[in-house]
Amino acid sequence: MSVIKSKKEIKLIGEGGKILSSILSTVIKNVKPGANIKDLDVLAEELIAEHGGKPSFKNYKGHKDDPPFPSTMCISINNEVVHGDGTRNIVLAKGDIVDFDLGMRYPAKGGLYTDMSRTVAVGKIREDVEKLVQVTKKSLDLGIRQIKPGNKIKDISRAIQEYVEGQGFSVVRRLVGHGVGHEVHEEPMIPNFVDKKWGNIVLKEGMVLAIEPMVNVGSSDIKTAKDGWTVITSDDNLSAHFEHTVAVTRDGYKILTK
Repeated sequence: MSVIKSKKEIKLIGEGGKILSSILSTVIKNVKPGANIKDLDVLAEELIAEHGGKPSFKNYKGHKDDPPFPSTMCISINNEVVHGDGTRNIVLAKGDIVDFDLGMRYPAKGGLYTDMSRTVAVGKIREDVEKLVQVTKKSLDLGIRQIKPGNKIKDISRAIQEYVEGQGFSVVRRLVGHGVGHEVHEEPMIPNFVDKKWGNIVLKEGMVLAIEPMVNVGSSDIKTAKDGWTVITSDDNLSAHFEHTVAVTRDGYKILTK
C-alpha cells in the first residue's frame, strides 16, 4: 500500500526538503501588494534550478491524456483552494491571502520528491481571515503530532477534522494528502477527515507522507474554475492550505520540509 523508504532515501528527501523550504521562504519574502504571481513563479523555478533540483508540478500530468500543468508553483488566491496556475498575470493586492504550493525532485536526475505549502497574507488582513490562516496552520501541526508507528491514518485525519470544525470551518473532502518520495503522489491517501477507505491503514517506520489540510470558511464543496486547473470554493468563500512532507520514524515523526 505504501512505499517504505530506506534511511538513505529519507536522508536524501530531507536534504531536498530543506532546500525546498528555503526556496519557498525566499519566494514569500517577495510577497507584497503589487507583486505579480508569474514573477514569483519564475523566481521559484530559477531557485530550484540553482540548487540542482527540478520542479515537481511543471508539466505534471495526472493522467496521460491531461494537458501538462503550466507552472512551477500552484499559486491559489483567496477563494482558490489549490492548483492555481502560477503563469497567470495576477497582481497581488493588500488584504489577499495566497497559498504557495511547491514540489521538487532532488537531485533533478534520479532524485526523490518533496512537497510543501504555506498560505500567507499580502499586507494587513482582517482578523477573521487571520483566524482562518492560523487554524489551518495549527491543524497541520495537530495532524503531524499523531504520526508514529502503530497509529493509523484516521488518527491524523481525526485530529485535523475535529480541530477545524470545532473552530467553525470546514475541511475539503474531495482532495487529500498523500504519500510522496519516489513519485509526486503515492499511496496511501491522507484525508483531512475520518475516512473508511484509508483510515485504518497503520503507520509504519519509513513511510513518507505529505500532510496537507485544506480549510474553507464556508462549505467544504469545491469546483474547478474555467481555466481547467484552479480549484475554487463552491460558495466563493475563502480557503487556506498548509503542507509538510513528514517521515514516520521509529519513535514518531520528522518534518522533512521544515
